[in-house]
Parts: sequence; structure tokens; C-alpha cells
Amino acid sequence: MTTSTQRLSTKDFTTIAVLIVSAFVVILNETIMNVALPVLMEQFQVTQDTIQWLTTIFMLTMAVVIPATGFLLQKLSTRSAFVLAMGLFTVGTALAAVAPGFTVLLIARMIQASGTAIMMPLLMTTILTLVPAERRGVLMGNVSIVISVAPAVGPTLSGIILQYFSWHFMFISVLPVAILALLIGTPRLDKTPGVSQAPLSIPSLLLAVPGFGGLVFGLSRLSASGLDLISAAVLIVALVCLVSFTMLQVRLQREDKALLDLRSFTYRPFTLSLVLMVLAMVALFGVIILLPMFFSMVLGIDTLTTGLIMLPGGLLMGLLAPFVGRLFDKVGARPLLVPGGLILTLVLLGYALILDASTPIWLLVLMHLVMSTGMSLIFTPAFTTALNPLPSHLHSHGSAVLSTLQQLGGAVGTAMVMSVVAASTASKIAAGIGETDATVQGFSAGFIIGMVCGVAVTIIGFMLGDKQRKDAEAETPVAAH
Repeated sequence: MTTSTQRLSTKDFTTIAVLIVSAFVVILNETIMNVALPVLMEQFQVTQDTIQWLTTIFMLTMAVVIPATGFLLQKLSTRSAFVLAMGLFTVGTALAAVAPGFTVLLIARMIQASGTAIMMPLLMTTILTLVPAERRGVLMGNVSIVISVAPAVGPTLSGIILQYFSWHFMFISVLPVAILALLIGTPRLDKTPGVSQAPLSIPSLLLAVPGFGGLVFGLSRLSASGLDLISAAVLIVALVCLVSFTMLQVRLQREDKALLDLRSFTYRPFTLSLVLMVLAMVALFGVIILLPMFFSMVLGIDTLTTGLIMLPGGLLMGLLAPFVGRLFDKVGARPLLVPGGLILTLVLLGYALILDASTPIWLLVLMHLVMSTGMSLIFTPAFTTALNPLPSHLHSHGSAVLSTLQQLGGAVGTAMVMSVVAASTASKIAAGIGETDATVQGFSAGFIIGMVCGVAVTIIGFMLGDKQRKDAEAETPVAAH
């Protein structure tokens, strides 16, 4: 194995660099649509519920495809998986760029999402394969750049484009970068075939689609319309399918035939870090949804200014990520996760207590920068602590589980805070409070949900080890498998 003092070979470095740039492009695309929805609703003459399907279908497709990537990455070479991911994304982007109407754009978003779903597990699995455990913090810091900066840049980029150009240019601007990444990356990536000979489990796939897809759809509907009969029915069916899926995977993994091998959960650091990551995603997506809505509904700020307010925080997370990665390699998880959780908790409490119609923009930017600092201390240590202990045969499955629960955490966060804000605002109005004050108090209730998640992140951070314990924990699963 490569020692901690050795550098990555030029080939390995190039492989990871190509995948990081490609992942940045596909994740950027995931949020580029958010600001454009009102424009597209008017362009296509459709309702708000209909236009939301452009984001809902993306999340649904991601939730359905990601669980299968653990199996897929063990079957295919790095090159084949990359060509499949970037090929799908490029085709979807090209179709979106020329889409004449809503239906074609919806199909294009599904194709884009299929490629995006493969890219992140591919990136994480490749890092786990090529980089020794004691040096993964820095590389996972670069993964955090993708996850933090790309979603922040997306709305800002689309806001600028929509200010001056047609909505088609949101995709036209991304397409050349996707094609370039495909052309440069393909010949440079390893074409050694995957090692798995296991057949595809069709029953697992038939349970995964309504399970993961139904859960995301049910949560999305819950956040948009509140709890109704359809939302409840979809969520119940999804949960039944997920329980059945889990039981089937436990049985199949004894024969190494599982679609998604769940033995990663026998490693305590993986399980704790995963719970922490989901809580952090609930808080992050809650804030990503609530702040722009607050700016628009309470402060009357336009979409371009909103994007510019949110941009510095995302950029700061990206700048800090490599440094946090290096710190993780030196001190371990706890000294980073605990301060990160405390910062997240305090900023969200501040949002809940002081945001109102008179809040100055400079204070909003400052608070978002502080919160982004806390998030940067959470994501890289959480990713690395989760994946470090896993043996090589679980790398792709652990990455798939992590990516799946990231998506579900975002969906849960969005549904939870939107439901709380709507219910709280309605109850305040019913109690005779003015609409503006009721809306502000509704948002405060939503930020309190994020604050509670911050407290939980801090507690779990205490439970995860420092550097001395990290190496010991990396060797031993909780139970034999």
C-alpha cells in the first residue's frame, strides 16, 4: 500500500481530478433549475405543481438509480462507468438545451439525473480504491467542494443567465464543459473490468424503485401540499417496499448477490457518520430552501440578489474544504465535528430569533458565512469517517448507501421544514397575527428544526473518535459478516 508520505501517481491523480471536475458539473446542474421555475412556469403556461416536477423528477430518478450503483460499479470498469454517467448527462443536457416544450425538458431532466446518480458514488469509490486511509481527508475535502460549491453556484449562474438570456442557455452553457470532460476523461481512465460476477437481482430492483422513489415523491408532495391521502398512501407503500428490500438484501448478501450490500452498517463509524450526515443534510437543505423563500416573501429581494447573497457561503465552504481535509488527517473527526455542530446550532438559533422584515443584507451574508464555516467542519470528516473503515469489497456499496441517504436527507429536510413553516404560519394567522409577522414566525419555527439537527450533530460528533481511535475503529466491524 502507498505510504502516507508518498504522492499519488500521475495516473491516479489525473483519474481523481477528471472525476472531481465532472462531478462538479453534474451537481451544479442539480440546482441550476431552482431559480428558473417561475420563468419556465410562465413560458410553458403550466401550474406551479406541474413545473415543480422538473425538480421532483430529478430527485426521484436519483433516488431510484443510486441504490443500484453499488452493484453497477462492481460490474463495470472505471472508464465504462464514467462514459455511462457523463454520456447520459451529456445527452440529457443536449436534449434540455433544444427542448421545445415541458414534456421534452422533463424527459431530459430524467436522463441528466441518471448520469448524476452514477457520478458521485463513482468518485467516492475511486478515491477509496486509489488513496490510502491516512490520506483520504484531503481528497474527501475536494469532494466536499463539489457538494458545497456547485449547489451554491447553480442558482447564481441561472439567475445571471435568466437576467440576460433565454432559459435554454442554462443548459447550453453547461454542455461544452460536459462534452470536454467526456472527451478528456475517457481515454485517461482505467478500463480494467469489474470483479463481480453476481447477477442482477430483479426482485431487489422492483422493490427499490417504489421504495426509494416513492419515499422521495411522498416527501416532495408532503412539502408542497401537506399531508393528504395520496401522500400518506405513497409513504406507507414506500416504507413497506423499503423494509422488504432491506430483508431481501440481508438474505442475498450471504451469497454476495445483493443489489445494495448493507454490511457497511456493521461498522460503527460508518453508521454513526451516516446518521450525522443525514441530520446535517436535513439542516442544510432546510436552510437552502428557507433562506431564499424568506428573502423573497419577507424582504422582497429578487432572485439574482438572492443567488449573490447565498454564493459567498458556498464559495467559503469550497475554500475551507481542503484545509479541513488536511486537519482531519492529523486530528481525526471529533475536534472538527463538535465545533462544526455547535456553530451550525448557534447560527440556526440566531436565524430563528433575529430574522425579520428589517434584517440588513450584510447581516444575512455574515450569518450565512459563519454557518458555511460550520458546515465545512462537518461534511469532510463525516464522509471520510464513514467510508474509511470499509474493506475494498464494500467501497462501492458504502458509497451508494451514503449517496442514497444524502438524497433522502435532503428530501426529508425539505419536507419537514416546509410542513412546519406552513403549519406554524397558518396557526399564527388563525390566532389573529398579521400576515407578515405570522410568516416570519413560521420561518423561525423552520429554523428551529435545523437547530435541533445541529444539536444532534454535535452529540454524535462527541461519539465519533479522535485520530488515535480512528485507526483502531477502522479495523473492526461491530458484528461478524
